[in-house]
Amino acid sequence: MNTQPLPELIAQAQQLVTQIRQHPQYQGLRFDCDVTIGDISQFFNTLQWSATASTVDISREGFFQ
Repeated sequence: MNTQPLPELIAQAQQLVTQIRQHPQYQGLRFDCDVTIGDISQFFNTLQWSATASTVDISREGFFQ
């Protein structure tokens, strides 16, 4: 089991998607599908936001009340 924090794993996945998008072999492919690299990037952006929001320090809950 991977103990690396989820936001770090998501960032690594985003970097891989960017590398794939820029790879000449990928750019030369001609395929049609319903999901694009842009869709995948947006998914990881949303996942990153959700994962980061869920790791907010709540140890000071009620501090500003």
